[in-house]
Amino acid sequence: MNSADEAPNPPRSHAIADRYLEHLTVERGLSENTLQAYGADISALLTFLHGLDASLEGCTTRHLFLYLTHLRARKLAAASLARHLSTVRGLFGFAVQAHLLDEDPSALLDSPKLPAQLPEFLTREEMDRLLDQPDPSTSLGYRDRVMLELLYAAGLRISELISLVLGDFDPQTGILRVFGKRAKERLIPIHFAAQRLLCDYLEFKRAEFKPLCKHVFLNRSGKGLTRQGVWKLVKRYAEGAGIRRSISPHTFRHTFATHLLEGGADLRTLQLLLGHAAINATEIYTHIQSGRLMRIHEQYHPRSTAFAVSNAQRTGTKE
Repeated sequence: MNSADEAPNPPRSHAIADRYLEHLTVERGLSENTLQAYGADISALLTFLHGLDASLEGCTTRHLFLYLTHLRARKLAAASLARHLSTVRGLFGFAVQAHLLDEDPSALLDSPKLPAQLPEFLTREEMDRLLDQPDPSTSLGYRDRVMLELLYAAGLRISELISLVLGDFDPQTGILRVFGKRAKERLIPIHFAAQRLLCDYLEFKRAEFKPLCKHVFLNRSGKGLTRQGVWKLVKRYAEGAGIRRSISPHTFRHTFATHLLEGGADLRTLQLLLGHAAINATEIYTHIQSGRLMRIHEQYHPRSTAFAVSNAQRTGTKE
């Protein structure tokens, strides 16, 4: 291995990596943020291989084992390790399929086991408090109330919310047109209260921001809002509502899905509303529903311990 003084600077890109990122952009239509994450992971791999005097063309399974060991030594979480490994597999799988490499050195790598994590969501009472935080008597407060209401009413991703433009809402039908991942279009009906708020905002309040673009939600300068701007607003209003745990705009999406399931919606309908390409992405919410059903069963089934204790206390009998 070359010494640090003798070795040239590690490569920031590579012809195969550039082809792969171009493929992700053109063929799969990934978002800019996702592409940046892929690029950063690939750059980390290239830097590591450079330190071993190796390259993508000469990369072996042993090199990749060493790379994963290196990542684990950095105390990365299992989810981060899984993301790096997914990037590596995608890169080499593409290279083989495109006949840029003969063999895939990542084929024998095992994925790290991920702990099952249920999505964070708000109770109905918490959501009511949060929606009541913006001051609708001001233009900014009214805008914020409409944004929060739409996040909850339609289960929007933050990127979908800030990408809404004039014409995406049909006030005659109450349908919101949304472009999700890979520019996939879906139509979402929103409830009457959200319709009224959005209509009033578009007709009376939006003009007060002196628009410079066609985006629905604008900042003080008349330009479209950023992801960071919406994050800060959600955090501020959550604190005002007395919600101490950390939440994000995506929490609204999880809450939307959870409350629909609790109300009796089926998974197929939920999949369509959320814009999930596969039903397994929606099935994570069944864990929440299953937990709720188990609590109800424990509380009300005559043979359960909780029911027996509660009944004994109510009747004054002893077990």
